[in-house]
Amino acid sequence: MKPLISSRAAGIIYALAIGVFGILHFKNAYAMKDSVPEFMPGDGTIWIYITGACLILAAISIIINKLTRVACYLLAAMFIIFVFTLHIEPLKSGVYTHLLKDTAMAMGAILIGNNSAKW
Repeated sequence: MKPLISSRAAGIIYALAIGVFGILHFKNAYAMKDSVPEFMPGDGTIWIYITGACLILAAISIIINKLTRVACYLLAAMFIIFVFTLHIEPLKSGVYTHLLKDTAMAMGAILIGNNSAKW
């Protein structure tokens, strides 16, 4: 049975969402900088900009279908790092929505990367 939505279309929609998250990192960097853990060196704003750039670059890679597998695996690794560095502490107080979101985004990136024909 042919799927209702192709994997390529789903990947592009995922990439658009990732790209929007990246743009929001640039637009809201100063508001988001407090979410950067204190053990990270330097100003939190730079880490928000770096994260935004990574999200946008991964989205572009998926959309143009160049180095998609590598980009998706790196994106998944970034989300898993977020889970273990940003979301464990809030989990202790019962806040788990961001942990679930980033875990799901990581698994989506892995699925897209696995279905990608190109490295």
